[in-house]
Amino acid sequence: MRRGVRVRAARRAALGAVLALVALVALLLLAPGQASAASYRVAMQGYAFAPASLTVPVGSTVTWTNGDTAPHDVKTTSGPVSIHSPMLNKGQSWTYTFTVAGSYGYYCTVHPDMTARITVLAPPKPTPKPTPTPTHQHGTGTSHEAMPMPTRTAPTTHRAAGTSSKPSAPASPSESPSTSPPVAAAAPQTEPVAAARPLQPLLLLTGLIAGVAVLCLLLVGSRAAASGAED
Repeated sequence: MRRGVRVRAARRAALGAVLALVALVALLLLAPGQASAASYRVAMQGYAFAPASLTVPVGSTVTWTNGDTAPHDVKTTSGPVSIHSPMLNKGQSWTYTFTVAGSYGYYCTVHPDMTARITVLAPPKPTPKPTPTPTHQHGTGTSHEAMPMPTRTAPTTHRAAGTSSKPSAPASPSESPSTSPPVAAAAPQTEPVAAARPLQPLLLLTGLIAGVAVLCLLLVGSRAAASGAED
């Protein structure tokens, strides 16, 4: 009876450890895609905007809060998008999300001396990876022209005056062996070697966590078997 209870408890503990590891891996895989937008606050206090100059990335949310007894509003004087908030009394707030990059100058229409500026930065562009250019080496062969064959000359007979001479035997012409043009061996073409892609860190981390989970299961099983043998 005790052995069955211990085995079931060990299985539950191992299952809980595996579920926790799977949840951790899922969080790690989903973390890069869940980028929350930043939020900023601008105070309308003492008939001025604080801060008077603000730099935020695209997608950020800015909230203006009026802390004066006099009413204030927000209206742009320059920028890619025109913005005009409602009139805010003391304690009221207004929020706007900037989706277009650029420089926004704004002021309060009730108090024109209240001026400020917000600079919205565009997201950085990813740099493209350079692609390897294939380099091919071709062997260059030199062409050789065939040497001309020697021409055979017919034997000539010389006759002296008053004497007859027999024609001399034709000399055997010497033939030079024909030389064949050497064939240049073409150099082997080299194919471009594809650059090895580095493994993603998340895949390595997932494999490591899976190995740890398997090791935990093995340890729990061995301990359960040992306790059962002792009983």
